[in-house]
Amino acid sequence: MNVTYKMIDKQLRLKAFLIDFVSFPTIAAFKRGRFVERFFVGKNIKGFQNEEIWISRTNEDSKIRVRIYKPLNAKENLPVLLYCHGGGYALTIPEMSAPQIAQFLNTRDCVVVVVVPAYQKSMEKPYPAALNDCYDTLLWIKDNTKTLGVRDDQIMVGGHSAGGGLTAAITLLARDKGAVNIAFQMPIYPMIDDRMMTESAADNNVPIWNSKMNALGWSLYLADLHKENKQIPIYAAPARATDYSNLPPTATYVGDLEPFRDETIAYVENLKKEGIPVKFKLFKKCFHGFDGLVPNADVSKEAIQFIQNEFAYAVDNYFAKQLDS
Repeated sequence: MNVTYKMIDKQLRLKAFLIDFVSFPTIAAFKRGRFVERFFVGKNIKGFQNEEIWISRTNEDSKIRVRIYKPLNAKENLPVLLYCHGGGYALTIPEMSAPQIAQFLNTRDCVVVVVVPAYQKSMEKPYPAALNDCYDTLLWIKDNTKTLGVRDDQIMVGGHSAGGGLTAAITLLARDKGAVNIAFQMPIYPMIDDRMMTESAADNNVPIWNSKMNALGWSLYLADLHKENKQIPIYAAPARATDYSNLPPTATYVGDLEPFRDETIAYVENLKKEGIPVKFKLFKKCFHGFDGLVPNADVSKEAIQFIQNEFAYAVDNYFAKQLDS
């Protein structure tokens, strides 16, 4: 899909041009991005309680750093959102998603639990390391609802980009394992299809995240599977799933110029076919991550308001009782 700057929303073009000018789809560029992360480690979100703890990994003798964000005057029995940050499975840390986390905290009183450092990154540990870290955190949330002061029937999951991909993967894994019932999910413009065969994913030259960046991200994340010539499981690339039944109510959106457009639409349609409640919006003239990169653009404000409204609706209406509660 060939994209020109004239096709991009006028309020997004300058940022697209500037970032595109310095973005290179190489491992060296990804490593430079990793270097920047250290300047954000431990940075708090003002106006909220910020806590950091370490929890044990199930399959390794090591721990996951987890940050917990709460309202300053948090009450008991609040809903809880496990938020998985983006970054192509290879970049960024949860502290760099502060604006998105604050948006959810400002929508409804809730606890946001974020895996830090954004799960293990693909350049060091490919799939399933990131998914295991996020799923271990989900299990920890369920086992520690009283300590957190949250409801066990309102465990929600969300994330942007690769975080959206992990969100979709976690809900599939949780459904299949039967250990945690998730009340609601927000896989926002999710990275879920490694095959890149759709119109929007093939030969897409859009700024920020294009086909070349996407191919590199997937090659890093699926490196061990490719090396061993193994079949790609649905928990690595959720678009490969064929059974979408018994998944939680969902809200998502995507830009119409980005590589993830078609796979997001297909995911939404598959959920609808199973009778899953889904709220979805397609935003015209938008590239990947437009809402985070240019939050003051009119279209970004509309997207942010949309997902805030859907999150608020979920808090008021969606519950999933745990089988052992």
